[in-house]
Amino acid sequence: MFGVLGPVAAWDGDGDAIALKGPRHRAVLARLIVARRRVVPVTLLAEDLWADPPPGAVGAVRTFVAALRRALEPRRPPRTAARLLVTEGPGYALRAEPGAVDSWRFEQAVSAAATLPPADALARLEEALGWWRGPAYAEFADEAWARTERSRLAELRLQAVERRADARLTLGLAAEAVPDLDAHVTEHPWREDAWRLLALALYRAGRQGDALAVLRRARTLLVEQLGVDPGPGLRRLETDILNHAGHLDPAATAAGAADRVWAQAAAAYDRAVPPGARARLESTVGLLRDLAVTGGGGLEAARRHRVAAVTAAQEMGDAQLTARVIGAYDVPAIWTRSDDPEQAAQIVAAAERTLAALPPGAHQAARARLLATIALESRGTRAERGPQAARQAEEIARGLDDPGLLAFALNGVFMQTFHRAGLAPRRDEIGAELVALSARHGLVTFEVLGHLIRLQARSALADFPAADGHAAAAEHLAERHELPLAGVFAQWYRALRLAATGRAPEAEVEAAYRDAAARLDGAGMPGLRRGVLPLALLCLRLRHARPAQADEHTDWGPYEPWARPLVLLARDRRDEAAAALRQAPDPPRDLLFEAMWCLAARAAVAVGDRETMERARTELTPAAAELAGAGSGLLTLGPVSEHLGGLAAALRRRR
Repeated sequence: MFGVLGPVAAWDGDGDAIALKGPRHRAVLARLIVARRRVVPVTLLAEDLWADPPPGAVGAVRTFVAALRRALEPRRPPRTAARLLVTEGPGYALRAEPGAVDSWRFEQAVSAAATLPPADALARLEEALGWWRGPAYAEFADEAWARTERSRLAELRLQAVERRADARLTLGLAAEAVPDLDAHVTEHPWREDAWRLLALALYRAGRQGDALAVLRRARTLLVEQLGVDPGPGLRRLETDILNHAGHLDPAATAAGAADRVWAQAAAAYDRAVPPGARARLESTVGLLRDLAVTGGGGLEAARRHRVAAVTAAQEMGDAQLTARVIGAYDVPAIWTRSDDPEQAAQIVAAAERTLAALPPGAHQAARARLLATIALESRGTRAERGPQAARQAEEIARGLDDPGLLAFALNGVFMQTFHRAGLAPRRDEIGAELVALSARHGLVTFEVLGHLIRLQARSALADFPAADGHAAAAEHLAERHELPLAGVFAQWYRALRLAATGRAPEAEVEAAYRDAAARLDGAGMPGLRRGVLPLALLCLRLRHARPAQADEHTDWGPYEPWARPLVLLARDRRDEAAAALRQAPDPPRDLLFEAMWCLAARAAVAVGDRETMERARTELTPAAAELAGAGSGLLTLGPVSEHLGGLAAALRRRR
């Protein structure tokens, strides 16, 4: 772990401080952290360490780096390549993971907090602000190379303090917000929003006079010391306080009223519906369905309690009740890898048992919902039952003329359209029907799903203007209806677009990917999160004709079998790469199917594996008109046709 939110420091895996020797050693480490995993030429390091580099400065930098390597990797065997502080090209880079530097973690936490409910956001911001031990890069305040990063982090910290106060106000914790805000405006008197938050917190804490005094103090400082009048936000707040405007009182706001209605309705329900009643179980599943679309914490909680609800229904011995409990969880799904495969298998088994137990006269809608559930929860597997269940659910839903049921069934159909490569046009058709159907019948969550499916499909077909439109539509609906997870996919799409168009520098695209990956922290989607950032960066490097990341300790998650041969090739271990490629299974039939085959194809060409080359060509040929991997909405390896061309040329050479 590395710390720059205060004096520069490092800690080992046990949390013990690592001795970094002298100030220039710490300066080298700090300068590499500022570079955010990019290479810093050794000559530039020398210029940054000395105002007038003496003769031998470059040699001294190399000595500092060698000492740092010994300190940071004390157990590294002699004459083996460093994995953390690496030599690359003309200089050095610190290949720390995103969570290994406190400033990087802080940035990720603040970004993630913006997508969370107020209570979760408050907890995340409290934790992140606790990582600060003093001013960022404290001992390098006067260094030009640190100045921009210090200013950026300081501004981010101020924003986090204000967002924390805003979360407290939203949660009705006005009195708790006052002390921190008072200290905040004292240290940073030019931040008008901080004055506004402090005055509002005082007013809501029942201190109207103090609130007005704070606004007068802000006015005096701004007028007398800066020569500017307060902005409209402060002026409007002062008027509203004097007039006791109803919207200032959280109890009178729409949110406050909604909270009261919720509490009163929940109390009435608790009184009216006896414990153990079946209605409670069905109502619980409805709550879980709504909870799942509120953000990462809600999705994780809904997933955790869903199996318990199904189990409880099964224990009651009523197949029709169990069918309603299982089928009511019609939460739209866009990612084709399950977040919890074990739980998914449990749900599929329960749905199959319930289908078999339903009486002959049971309503067909219940059967269709169970079938759609099987199709959704079977995603990413090779079982024939998934596609079969999807077809049956769609057929029943179309016959019943039930828009909500048809939307759910179409989600299952989408999840089962990965039996071969090149099916982006078919998925685009499904997305188009979902958008039209949902818009007509007010099915907002499925309308968002339809736009995300079309975003993926149009990306695969390199139709980025259309994909842009679907990204904007999904974000608009998500913002209006408080569906934060859609924004995660929209941000990844923007990084993909930068990568696919090839107009942005590689460093800019990498930064966009890292920012998108930060949004996955706390998003409640482990099936998407693990390994996706290293995979995206691998694809980016390969598109720029650079070798794979050679760090063997990178967590590739489920993509390791197809990334490993390329990593070994980058380390000049050709025989091991060939063996790893032979051991790699066939890629799962999901949104990254074409991308995994392209990685296998690239490795096969490099090691001369004719059998894998031929299989890759057969699998990829149906997708010749698509961009490899872009159908995921996350990353791309460029046109599949280019990979097919490379395979054809390599196979001709080996005749």
